[in-house]
Amino acid sequence: MTISKLSRRLVIIFGLGALMPNLSNAQTRLEKLEPVDYVNTLMGTDSKPSLSNGNTYPAIGLPWGMNMWTPQTGKNGDGWQYTYSADKIRGIKQTHQPSPWMNDYGQFSLMPVSGHAEFEQDKRASWFSHKSEIAKPYYYSVYLADHDVTAEVTPTERASIFRFSFNKTDSAFVVLDAFDRGSEVQIIPEKNMIIGYSSRYSRGKLPNFKNYFVIVFDKPFTYQTVWEGDKKLNTNKITGNHTGAIVGFKSKGKNDKIHARVASSFISAEQALLNLNELKDDSFDQVAAKGREIWNSTLGKIEIEGGTHEQHQTFYSTLYRTVFFPNKLYEINAKGKTVHYSPYTGEVLPGYMFAGTGFWDTFRALYPLLNLVYPSINVEMQEGLLNCYKEGGFLPEWSSPGFADIMVGNNSASVVAEAYLKGARGYDINTLYEALQHGANNEGPMTAVGRKGVEFYNSLGYVPYDVGINENAARTLEYAYDDFAIYRLAKALKRPKAEIELYAKRSQNYRNLFDPSTNLMRGKNKDGQFQSPFNPLKWGDAFTEGNSWHYSWSVFHDVQGLIDLMGGKKTFVHMLDSVFDQAPLFDDTYYGGVIHEIREMQIADMGQYAHGNQPIQHMIYLYNYAGEPWKAQYWVREVLDRMYKPTPDGYCGDEDNGQTSAWYIFSSLGFYPVCPAMDEYVLGAPLFQKATLHLENGKKFVIESPENSATNKYVKQVKLNGKTFEQNWIGHDTILKGGSFAVGMDSKPNTTRGTKENTFPYSFTTDKNKF
Repeated sequence: MTISKLSRRLVIIFGLGALMPNLSNAQTRLEKLEPVDYVNTLMGTDSKPSLSNGNTYPAIGLPWGMNMWTPQTGKNGDGWQYTYSADKIRGIKQTHQPSPWMNDYGQFSLMPVSGHAEFEQDKRASWFSHKSEIAKPYYYSVYLADHDVTAEVTPTERASIFRFSFNKTDSAFVVLDAFDRGSEVQIIPEKNMIIGYSSRYSRGKLPNFKNYFVIVFDKPFTYQTVWEGDKKLNTNKITGNHTGAIVGFKSKGKNDKIHARVASSFISAEQALLNLNELKDDSFDQVAAKGREIWNSTLGKIEIEGGTHEQHQTFYSTLYRTVFFPNKLYEINAKGKTVHYSPYTGEVLPGYMFAGTGFWDTFRALYPLLNLVYPSINVEMQEGLLNCYKEGGFLPEWSSPGFADIMVGNNSASVVAEAYLKGARGYDINTLYEALQHGANNEGPMTAVGRKGVEFYNSLGYVPYDVGINENAARTLEYAYDDFAIYRLAKALKRPKAEIELYAKRSQNYRNLFDPSTNLMRGKNKDGQFQSPFNPLKWGDAFTEGNSWHYSWSVFHDVQGLIDLMGGKKTFVHMLDSVFDQAPLFDDTYYGGVIHEIREMQIADMGQYAHGNQPIQHMIYLYNYAGEPWKAQYWVREVLDRMYKPTPDGYCGDEDNGQTSAWYIFSSLGFYPVCPAMDEYVLGAPLFQKATLHLENGKKFVIESPENSATNKYVKQVKLNGKTFEQNWIGHDTILKGGSFAVGMDSKPNTTRGTKENTFPYSFTTDKNKF
């Protein structure tokens, strides 16, 4: 290694605080690391369409930032924009991609090249190695071997700084790719500047959509040209389908670094210039240091002690994933006002806006995590949802960045109701309640907005199997829970009694699909007869990305009602056990082939339990409702230990906008929000010997289990603030008050604790104060 290379690596490692412990001494040095040091941004990147180990990418950005950056290994437009097994990088791309299945919007990339001014993505691509790659949440560096250049980037919320270290050459270039489907670039050499826009997007209809960008270099150009398609053009400006720019520099060597300050805006080129001010006059290292501080502050809201180094890595890597989506779509204008591009009207309007999340996934644990640990950002998100309704006429169920026609359910009801019920204030909840009523009683402009089949649901109590509406049973079950969320919010807002009773009644519609001959949920025809033939192992059809064994537990709000339908606790527990006892057989005829979610269940060796997808992720905790909580404790630990690793193949399915990560965070703390619209968390068992929640109200809630170990996975006893605690759940308000939660652990299950009905979590059926 040359002195210059060694010096550069030491600056990166020590200057940015990226030093990791020697594995042989890891346990004694855990305390010297900060939360961000544990994060592996490559966790989940070893994925492909046929098998997801996360379907993530190294997202280099700030929590909930408008933009992220990622190295691009896939071809332009490929949702698998970074895969761990790839050999070459085509550029470092600004991204807003929530998932490879949703793809990206507003993307553009920068790529340093040397020798020849190659700009086509395959020709400019360079071999790289993970051994010469550093991927931190706030900093990315990679050595691009074909061009003998190191590229680095560090971000703010809407801007970033690049640093390129070329060898000595008079042929150093930076290629800007503004992507296809409409773009523009302009080189302004007297300002060392490139401006332009990308108008590429993948979902919905986005009126007047453009992502404007500005790039300012700190060295004058020795070469400049623009390009369109596969041709260079002798001009400084071009508008076309697929455009880009190339600028050249002279480099005196690795220490003669070329910097590029980059910002973007969904509003205008002028706003992009304004957003550039986020960088102030800070150097690259100063921006990186500030980013590191922000990440440590955000991740440090949960402090863990005990456990292994690998478990710490997994914890903070998953927590990192939970604080990216949805992204801020709003910006601050010249008057200091919050404004946003509306993906619904194409106008620039006042107020907050967020984008890039699907509520079918995230209502389950991601939003509950925000309400517990990061409630202030969720207040902004609720204001953003209010603007979605005002501008789009409905609440989005998947925003990418506007309405996206994918998935089922009306789960915005849960997201809105939960936030208010758990204390969020400072926004117009009455108009948001109006939005919930509107969405619950109308079909939207597309299948995935409002409620598809709402007339059937409201009149028959279910969406029929035989009326041409796919995944009808899943819709029915989710609508019923969503109605419970509306009922709870209606009560809190003191709405008319008839209105409260209406949604309470509809929350029981899940009963209409229960088949007593199988003790499972089953599609039902319009005439009231169950669909036949019925194969509970058939994926899709009446269900969404799952089968009846997965969806039959989707009665989050009334587990006791489901227990009663099955004939009592003994049968209910037997059915829960059967999920794990079965072989991972499946019927894929609805899809015409094995979708990746099926494959991920098949190879997990957990029977029909499919943790890689969302519908069944709460199921393990249902043992608490039937008096056998020790089984929940066992299976939670199995999933924590086996299904999550801080490695490129570290997830067991799609990570999905923080939801699967939020399951890990809650479960490792020792509880989970089975029913988000209730103010309860159902107990499992903690993973760490100590965890401290640093709450936004200034209080601390400390979870201690000093006897916790790989073998001591069962709860022996629990004390809340020194007093014996018998419940199988803990209240949201109890946690917010701060205090201590002491969990005694043992290697053998305690089969007497949590067995009495007065210790069980909430069920609508047993609620004596329904109205």
